[in-house]
Amino acid sequence: MNIPYLTSLVIFLPAFGALLTLFLRRATAIRWTALATTTATFVLSIGLFTGYDPTVSTAQAPQLVDIWAEWLPEAFDVKYFVGIDGLSLLLVMLTTLLGPIVVLSSWTYIQEKQKGYYALLLLLQTGITGVFTSFDLFLFYIFFELTLIPMYFIIGIWGGKERIYAAVKFVIYTLVGSLLMLVGILYLGYAAGEAVNSGIFTTDWYTLLEYNVPLATQGWLFAVFAFSFAIKVPLFPVHTWLPDAHVQAPTGGSVILAGVLLKMGTYGLLRFCLPFFPNVAQSYAGLFAVIAVIGIIYGALVARVQDDAKSLVAYSSISHLGFVVLGLFAFTPEAMQGAVIQMINHGLSTGALFLLVGMLYERRHTRMMDDYGGLATAVPILTTFMIISVLASAGLPGLNGFVGEFLILLGAFQSTVIDSPVLIAFATTGVILAAVYLLHMVYRTFFGELTEAANAQMADLNAREFGLMVPLIVLMFVLGFYPTPFLQQTAPTTDFLLETVEEKRMAIEAQANDEPTTAETPRKVPSAPLEAEEVSIDLPDETP
Repeated sequence: MNIPYLTSLVIFLPAFGALLTLFLRRATAIRWTALATTTATFVLSIGLFTGYDPTVSTAQAPQLVDIWAEWLPEAFDVKYFVGIDGLSLLLVMLTTLLGPIVVLSSWTYIQEKQKGYYALLLLLQTGITGVFTSFDLFLFYIFFELTLIPMYFIIGIWGGKERIYAAVKFVIYTLVGSLLMLVGILYLGYAAGEAVNSGIFTTDWYTLLEYNVPLATQGWLFAVFAFSFAIKVPLFPVHTWLPDAHVQAPTGGSVILAGVLLKMGTYGLLRFCLPFFPNVAQSYAGLFAVIAVIGIIYGALVARVQDDAKSLVAYSSISHLGFVVLGLFAFTPEAMQGAVIQMINHGLSTGALFLLVGMLYERRHTRMMDDYGGLATAVPILTTFMIISVLASAGLPGLNGFVGEFLILLGAFQSTVIDSPVLIAFATTGVILAAVYLLHMVYRTFFGELTEAANAQMADLNAREFGLMVPLIVLMFVLGFYPTPFLQQTAPTTDFLLETVEEKRMAIEAQANDEPTTAETPRKVPSAPLEAEEVSIDLPDETP
């Protein structure tokens, strides 16, 4: 699919659809416009997948690039610079896939102010896709902040009883972290401009990659970037906004939040924190591994005691994303590959769980597991989809969750940076605990005694609900049995990032010790050959 400006089309087509919905009056037309826009965006994104060549190096530039350099005056190297590499490709595909699924899931759930809801949903997709495709830090920051506005209103207007509290908490947490990151971007841009860009302020990702941040400033720069992304993941103990946001958000908002919005945090850690600040990142890898393992176990234990099914799935996200962070800071190819693929796996399985819990809520208007029981006989299709999604989330071999968690744990055991088999052994308990709380939820909700007449009369999935679930279920099996095509797309980029981290770490340490790096070691220049006339050799006299 050779379409000019394809990456930009995938980014901004949903925003155009959002603008179009504002001129529509009939609810039916608004819904169909949103569905058509998101479906067309997904079809276009397939061109990104087929057009991306993993054998072509992205060490100098991404693929499918769109650049608008004349954005700011020449005194600033800030530009519209978007493209695709192995790290962003699958995340963009996941975002565009969930677009039409979320619209379909909201078809009957959202009854009021539909114009505003679908316009904000489409604008949110533009912001998320822009985050994953930006190769300019200032542009990244704009898209990063853009996601706050629609998500705030989606939670605050169409959410549950405590929606205002959850929406404000979400914004305050995220905004504090992102403003600190802005300070780091400005400082890094000026410092890199002076060092490697002829004194011109720059936020170009590739130019910044050439700058070796001194050890003296790496610490606080890493802190402000990592703190911002840790909130977005979220990591323990800055996770408290997530359960409130998930529980209060409408089903579509929860799916987007868990499916792709949280991945902006793990993506930011890998895209910026590790390659820009490699020395500090490796120095504190053990600390982040401990925090990740605490999140894995804490999230699982708290999920186990929940009575609200949606709250249980929300805490499961904290546990599962702890595995992703553990994989990132292991600094091994297997763990990093596992972390990237686990971002996708979590989006599929947890997104499916939120959709199914939302379908139950539409039928009974309760999320309390004690209000259900014995549903397997009344809604067999919904039960089947729930069991598959639960097993995928628990990491059953043959389903997608197993691939990511296996690679992460394998790579973490091999890590010389973390170098703590006991800690990784504790992380493996998260897999067992996930099976405990997820299977407990399934038993309480779908099996046992059929306690209420309303449960016996519950309708099974209709054609719309069946259709929106099928792509997620199919991908769970595809990624579980044959993940190779997806791993091949991401491997060159993760390998490049690991090599960059190691090379920059050694170069910065050499600079700190006033030692020349390999590139700076002076070469021996051979002396000029002697001219023939300058050569004189005295031979001894011959003896008679």
